[in-house]
Amino acid sequence: MSALEKTNTEGKEVEDIGHDEKVLQAGPIIRPASLAALSEQEYDKLGKSATFKMDLVIMPCLVIMYIMNFLDRQNIAAAKLADIDVDLGLSDVEYQTCVSILFVGYISMQVPSNIIVGKVKFPAVYISAAMAVWGIISACMAATHNFTGLMLGRFFLGFVEAVFFPGALYFMSLFYNRQQYTLRVAILYAGSQLGNAFGGLLVIGILKLDGVHGIHGWRWLFIIEGVATVGLAILFVFILPNSPKNVRGHTDLEREWVTYNFAKDQGQEDHSDEISAYKGFMMALVDPKTWLLLGLLSSIFIAAAVSNFFPLVVATLGYDRETTYGLTAPPYILSVISMLCVGFHSDKKQERYLHIVCPLLVTLVANIIAISTLNTGARYTAMMLMPASFYSATAVVLSWIAGIWTSYLYYSAPRYLTAFLVNMAAAALAILFATATRYYLRRQNVKMDKGLVTGASGPTDAQKVAGFRFLL
Repeated sequence: MSALEKTNTEGKEVEDIGHDEKVLQAGPIIRPASLAALSEQEYDKLGKSATFKMDLVIMPCLVIMYIMNFLDRQNIAAAKLADIDVDLGLSDVEYQTCVSILFVGYISMQVPSNIIVGKVKFPAVYISAAMAVWGIISACMAATHNFTGLMLGRFFLGFVEAVFFPGALYFMSLFYNRQQYTLRVAILYAGSQLGNAFGGLLVIGILKLDGVHGIHGWRWLFIIEGVATVGLAILFVFILPNSPKNVRGHTDLEREWVTYNFAKDQGQEDHSDEISAYKGFMMALVDPKTWLLLGLLSSIFIAAAVSNFFPLVVATLGYDRETTYGLTAPPYILSVISMLCVGFHSDKKQERYLHIVCPLLVTLVANIIAISTLNTGARYTAMMLMPASFYSATAVVLSWIAGIWTSYLYYSAPRYLTAFLVNMAAAALAILFATATRYYLRRQNVKMDKGLVTGASGPTDAQKVAGFRFLL
């Protein structure tokens, strides 16, 4: 037996992982015989091939999904510049309510959907079906004629869109380990920024249809983007794999590598039936990490709420409508580049804290610039820095939590003083939560190093035996 196949089991029974064999609940993970027979060069080549094939199948679909998710969600800001508020007779408060009500629906479905996606046999079909439904809702919003219709459409749009993002994160976790995960999350999240970047340019073209067949431009916006979403969703049902065992193009050996790669990283194999959904939910409620990350992510997304109003904020620079739409693109292109760099570097260094805090410091500076001057160049520089900084931090700690009340902060153009002051405070608070989270996880790692009890919210015994440690 080679050194790669040997392990000290310390009295715990361990099985080799073959095609149909699984690791028992405790004990370190050992390499399957078929993989152990490979040289290190062959093993590395196999891993790169398996990962590349997964990337080719999974990531383009998820990125396009996220682009459509953001386009369908954010098109209300573009619609306002196309006079949706005038056509529907909306007051400022009614428009802001239509923006924020989406997040009420979003949060309402977040937890139920997270439970469902972990239990369904075909997660790719579940996510694609949700995409089709939100596309239908978005297209139907073109038929609204009053505040009530628009508000209800936005609520149900958020309700169904809640399936996608946490579902996509869970879906990727079925295929990628922690060392691969952050970069893929950054790539996924870059999709939303591509939607923001090129959404404005798409809007310019769609709004030229204003008046065609007697239909207002903003109605064409909802129709075209909604129908495109439905068409793509149907296509993705037939492309996305539902488990690592049916990735298109994978050989049997590559499938085995994916299974082992996941088990080795987690310290045990993935068993979705280890605990019930209810017990898992209750464990999350009493886990300090849940509340630390909740505070961190809430703070970040308060600071990031400016993205919901970005065309309106850019409009305060004083340019015409088409120029304003065009100026919304560069900040998000910079954001894509920044997020990919931060995600890649975070994975390479296996570090999280500084990759969250440093971008948030830039967010603080950008908001200070925004409230300190009305100079066009300085304000647009701040607008360039905002998405790139807070979305780069978000790529490391992604989730969706905040967003309900922030829409009411964006008044008193051009300074938006209240909004930018709240953004500054939220960025500072996020840094504090990130610091507290790092401190707590570091204490947990020290306890594991010393063999001390980490509590019910800590890693499993099998993970501890395999040397699991939280990434800092």
